[in-house]
Amino acid sequence: MQSFPHQYRVAARAGSEGEVALDSAGLPPLASAGPAEFGGPGDRWSPETLLVGAVADCYVLSLRAVAEASKVAWTSIDCRAEGTLDRVERTTRFTQVALHVELVVPPETELAKAERVLEKAKSACLISNSLACPVTLEKSVRQA
Repeated sequence: MQSFPHQYRVAARAGSEGEVALDSAGLPPLASAGPAEFGGPGDRWSPETLLVGAVADCYVLSLRAVAEASKVAWTSIDCRAEGTLDRVERTTRFTQVALHVELVVPPETELAKAERVLEKAKSACLISNSLACPVTLEKSVRQA
């Protein structure tokens, strides 16, 4: 890992109507638009879905690192994230992000240890740690 601080640069380009083109060096461009809830087409990634997606993505990547450091083997994860956007004191903001995680581990894996790794991954997720709203974790571990 590189030393801190890290810088991430994204350019957003758009006309007065239509989608927004997001670009970052070395990455494929990404089209976004407002969600249907705000009058957008609802068929593109929006800032809202990108933020909730970033929480889910960061959680999974954090789990990889924590599980490796903890020597916990796993075979797959299903992580669904649900963000709640609401009006609070005349400001529209996310009030909660709920993670629903199912981790599949080999039969010899100690379930309690796998559950601790899931909790540690939540604590290690830098996107979750950067949000003003709470991030909750509903978890299950099954052996297969």
